[in-house]
Parts: sequence; C-alpha cells; structure tokens
Amino acid sequence: MWRAGESWDNCAMKITPQCVVALTWTLKDTLGEVLDELDEPTEFLVGGQDLLAKIDESLQDHQAGDVMELHLEPEQAFGDFDDQLLYLEPRTCFPAELEPGMAFEGLPPGCTPSAPADRLYFVSEIYPEHVVLDANHPLAGIALRLTLKVHAVREATLEEVGRGTLGAGFFRLGPNA
Repeated sequence: MWRAGESWDNCAMKITPQCVVALTWTLKDTLGEVLDELDEPTEFLVGGQDLLAKIDESLQDHQAGDVMELHLEPEQAFGDFDDQLLYLEPRTCFPAELEPGMAFEGLPPGCTPSAPADRLYFVSEIYPEHVVLDANHPLAGIALRLTLKVHAVREATLEEVGRGTLGAGFFRLGPNA
C-alpha cells in the first residue's frame, strides 16, 4: 500500500481503466453533514469492483494532485431506498445480545426463506417478539457530495486486475453488492 512520503515512478501517470489510485475523500449529504472521511490515502482498483461506476468514470484522465467534487444522485450511488428490502423476523432467531446497527450476512435459519442470501442485513429496530432488518445499503436513497483527492496513480498488476478488487471497497457492501 502507498503511504504519504513514498515516491511512485508513475506519479505523473493519468488514470485509465484498470489502474490503481490512492485516494482520500470527504463524503457529505446534501445538507453538508460529513458521513465519512478518509484521511489516509487508500488504494482502489479503477475499473474493478472497488468504486462506484460514476466515480470510476469521473477519475478517468486525472492524475496525482487532482481534487474533484462529485454530486451523486441515489441511482449513481447506493440506489433508491426499497421498502421491499425490510424484513420483520422472529426475535428468537437472533442472539440475545442484539443491538440496532448490527449486520448479518444473510438471514439466520428460521427467517424469511425467500430473502436474498447474498446481502447484508442491518438491524434497524428490536421489539420483544420481532426484529426489523433492512437489506438496503445504509446510504440508499441519499444524494451525496464527494470530494476526492488523488494522491498517486500506478499500473495495476495482472493479479489485481484478475481479482477485480484491492479489497478496500468502501463503496461496496456484502459479498455480491
């Protein structure tokens, strides 16, 4: 991983599909509330699974030192909120130490069998007999403002391209999200 102060031979390289970029960012909602801040440069594979398509597209032809301001509508980010992805499940299917915000990969046995198994489910409410789970991304339905800074650009290795990710995908949740 690239660290501040390290030199890269390709610092003047422009961003192209299937290269690696080291980014920092500030993510805000439309009211200006900071939702996430990445202070240390982190590497992402452009053209892979690490970044949203709009971000990949916007990064093209930029280089180290560039700062970008992006506006992402829900359909360009995490989609619209879908109330069909809310599930009311029996409280007995969950551990005793359950708290709002906890996440489950797939639903436990005894829950809605038709619910997609490849999603993350977030506990949104807990009642004595039931638990409300939400399979929407936590930022679904929200328009976002993203300030990105490109710290470095390098060619991706064949192994990185083959994996399709560097594993640092903030913009993805779940195994197939």
